[in-house]
Amino acid sequence: MLIFCCSFFISSKVSAQQTGMPERSKFKNATTRLWLNTYGNIRISDKLFWIAQTHFRFQEKDQTRFAGQVGQIYNRHAISYFYSKKFTASLGGVFRLNVNTDDILEGEQTTVPEWRIWHQYLFAVPFPRLMVYHRIRIEHRWTRGFQKNSSFIFRNRWRYMLNMKIPLNKNKLAPGAFYVAPEAELIMQSGRSVVNSPMEDLRLHTSFGYILKPQVTFATGLMYSFGQQLSNGAIFNQKWTLRFHVYFSPDFRKLENRLPAVK
Repeated sequence: MLIFCCSFFISSKVSAQQTGMPERSKFKNATTRLWLNTYGNIRISDKLFWIAQTHFRFQEKDQTRFAGQVGQIYNRHAISYFYSKKFTASLGGVFRLNVNTDDILEGEQTTVPEWRIWHQYLFAVPFPRLMVYHRIRIEHRWTRGFQKNSSFIFRNRWRYMLNMKIPLNKNKLAPGAFYVAPEAELIMQSGRSVVNSPMEDLRLHTSFGYILKPQVTFATGLMYSFGQQLSNGAIFNQKWTLRFHVYFSPDFRKLENRLPAVK
């Protein structure tokens, strides 16, 4: 048994040296980012919503923290089916413009597109003084590097988020209520290019919001996240992200056909 353990340790060490993989995991220094996000849930019928989201994402550069340069411009759209107040399902697409935030080398591009197809299943669990949400989101994404004529890489993302909304100054989530919303989301990935880096991100985020009226809500928060680098699963990226959110929910149905606002 001792001989087996010793041989296993030696072979693992030699294998790590041969592949260039470090023997221990390493956490890189944290990067700071700023996200400005809009979330639209536009009601188009009794059972259908149009989800329209736009995100402007910045990150640090040189001595400027959080907002030194543009990182991505993000558009997500979908049609969402409102089954009940406790369950909705969505299907749509994403276009994201990725910006090269490193020093641009010869043969590299400044921006490249990223495409996704996504579907989502949202479960809402109401309690007397708060709401709890379970969100399952699956994304099929095509990404490419900044080298000219580089090929697209296909990956799947498997996302689960647990979120709560807790009113602070009222007995329920209603206009005029301030609330706190802690959430945790685990993002896994799979595909041929994912060899030893299945955990793309773990996001821990808490936001504070204000419900102006049923159709408009504002929120802001801070998120810490870490995840494995795609090319080397032993290296973990860390990020601190300031997030600002605007939620809007217009209703284009005729007035007499409108239902009470959905939380």
